[in-house]
Amino acid sequence: MTDPWLLPTAAPGQTPVRVMTIAGSDSGGGAGIQADLRTFALLGLHGTVALTAATVQNSLGVTGFHEIPPEVVAAQVRSVVSDIGVSAAKTGMLASAPIITAVTEVCTELGIGGNGAIPLVVDPVCASMHGDRLLALEALDTLRERLFPIATVVTPNLDEVRLLTGVEVTDPASQRDAARALYDLGPKWVLVKGGHLRSSAQSPDLLFDGSEFGEFTHERIDTGHDHGAGDTLAAATVCALAHGYPVPDAITFAKRWVTCGLQAAYPLGAGHGPVNPLWRVAGP
Repeated sequence: MTDPWLLPTAAPGQTPVRVMTIAGSDSGGGAGIQADLRTFALLGLHGTVALTAATVQNSLGVTGFHEIPPEVVAAQVRSVVSDIGVSAAKTGMLASAPIITAVTEVCTELGIGGNGAIPLVVDPVCASMHGDRLLALEALDTLRERLFPIATVVTPNLDEVRLLTGVEVTDPASQRDAARALYDLGPKWVLVKGGHLRSSAQSPDLLFDGSEFGEFTHERIDTGHDHGAGDTLAAATVCALAHGYPVPDAITFAKRWVTCGLQAAYPLGAGHGPVNPLWRVAGP
C-alpha cells in the first residue's frame, strides 16, 4: 500500500486515471456528484459523470428532484467509457427501478462490475440525511436483485441496511448479521457503515467478503456537519480501487480520507454543513 494520504498522480500534460460517478446532483453542493468530483479531483483523478437526477436541495433538506430518462443515463455511461475510459465507477442516487435496470445493463455490457475488469462501488442511496426519500420504495427489489449482484463492494449506512435487509443494527452482533444478509444478495464485498450507531464512541465500519470480517474504526468526530460523508467515502474508495488497491486497503484509505474531511467540516446555510475534502489543499 502506498502513502496513506496520497495516490499516484499524473505529471502535467499526462492523462490521469479516470473514474466515473453515476449519481444525482446536489444543488447545495455538499453531496452527490459534487462531493464525488471534489474527492476525485483532490486525489488527482479525472472524474466523469452520468447524471441520474437533479435534486432541489439545500442544507435543510430535499424539496424535490427530477429524474433523467433511463436511456439517457445509460447513454452517458456508454459515451464516456467508449471514448475516455474508466478504471473504476460508483453509483449513488439512482432514484427509480428503470434507472437501476438501465445502469445494471449498461455496466454489464461495458465490463463494469460483475466479472468485468472495472470495479464498481454501489452506494445504495435511499434517503437523504434529513430523511427525504431519494429512491422509490418499489425500486428496492430492483436494487437488490439487479445491481447488487454485479457490485464489487456495496456501502450502505444503517438506515439503508434496515430498508434493504430488515436487520436493525444496534451492536456488533447485529452488524455482522446485516453484513451476511447483504452478502447473500450477491456483491463480492459488503461494507456496513457504522456512523449512525450512536451507542458507540467509535465510528465502526464492518467489511465482509463472505468468509472473513474486517473492522475499521476511528474516533467519532463530534460535528453536526457531515453532509456527503457517505458519498465521499465511496468516492475515495473508487479512487483507490482505480489505482489497483485491494478492497480492504481501499476502504482503509477511504475511511481515513473521510475522517479528515469530517474533522475539517464547516457550517453552511441554516442546516447541516458538508464534509470537507478541501482540507487536503492545505496538506495533511
